[in-house]
Amino acid sequence: MRKWISTLIPVIMIFILTSFSYNIMEPLVAIEEVPRLLKINEPTEVLHPKCETDIINDVAPIVTPPFLGETYIGFREALAFKESQGDYFVTNDFGYIGKYQFGAETLQLMGVTNITSFLVNPILQEKVFFANLSRNKWILRKDIKRFAGRKIAGLDITESGMLAAAHLAGAGNVKKFLRSRGGHTVKDAYGSSLSYYMKIFAGYDVSVVKAIRKPKIL
Repeated sequence: MRKWISTLIPVIMIFILTSFSYNIMEPLVAIEEVPRLLKINEPTEVLHPKCETDIINDVAPIVTPPFLGETYIGFREALAFKESQGDYFVTNDFGYIGKYQFGAETLQLMGVTNITSFLVNPILQEKVFFANLSRNKWILRKDIKRFAGRKIAGLDITESGMLAAAHLAGAGNVKKFLRSRGGHTVKDAYGSSLSYYMKIFAGYDVSVVKAIRKPKIL
């Protein structure tokens, strides 16, 4: 009996000490710093899920449009946010006005002669924007068929990217860019280039916009 007890006691003590040690010891957890490029300290440019954010010298343009997917509305609102942060009533330093930053000449071409009335009329601004897209699509209709889906100067060419670039620099300059294989490009007064617009607005579904030579604003 004594021999059995003397053999059992050490086993019991080892069991108790082992259990106690598991209760008091915390598992070791490796603490790693979140990679700098994955930290979100400030708003970053996320215009379209298919586009990579441009980072030059670790600095990206601060643009945070509403995320509405790849629909026409997503395209429209992302472009508007880039132009004016979606403000219908703004006029920039160069005289471009409204949510989509139209110039006076473009507005006259679309039949708008009263700039003041246009600036305070959001419904009219939306109609003019859509009509201008239709007109640009008609001008670029052959180029859309020819170049959409191809890669030029490292860019994936898409219909929505072409229409956005036409909004920035005119359909004629988009034609020159495509037909020169990227040799001809244009920048606006703020430094935004035609090729930049083609990149960040690529891949949206703008099939709702029909190519019309002389669209009417109803």
